[in-house]
Amino acid sequence: MKEMWDLYDRNRNMLDRKVERGTKLNDDEYHLVSNAWIRNSKGKFLISQRVEWKSHPLMWECTGGSVIMGEDTYQGAIREVKEELGIDVSNVPYAFVGTTTRYYKDCPDILDVYIFEIDISIEKVTFQKEEVNDVKWATKDEILELYNSGKFEATGFFMDALNFERELYYSNV
Repeated sequence: MKEMWDLYDRNRNMLDRKVERGTKLNDDEYHLVSNAWIRNSKGKFLISQRVEWKSHPLMWECTGGSVIMGEDTYQGAIREVKEELGIDVSNVPYAFVGTTTRYYKDCPDILDVYIFEIDISIEKVTFQKEEVNDVKWATKDEILELYNSGKFEATGFFMDALNFERELYYSNV
């Protein structure tokens, strides 16, 4: 099944245009992207390593991806975590970290970053082999060490997510 995106202007107003993933976008058209940082009650983050055949091969990262047509970024974050890691975070405490507009040639986006809190054994993580090479729980210091050695793909609100201390909320999708 083809992945379809809703398009937005820079101010997040939905445009009257839907496109298939991979379609070149104009400079004034944006699609939505979600990042989901998963943290446990001990303050460790569940990070994943990209497969070797994707862009940024074998880099560690938080879970995330493009939001599909009809979703908002919160729903997209929940779907991405379920698809890539096999974890349902739809009924766990979460918070919105921030939003930013990013420019990539032919594919500008609006990124929303969330943090979810869940205690789950690494053995219960069933990662998607087409996207994820490995997963692990890592401390903030371990992630910073990966980042400083060029092995962690830091996206928007990287430090904000690692240092996040505001209250988390429950929500039903």
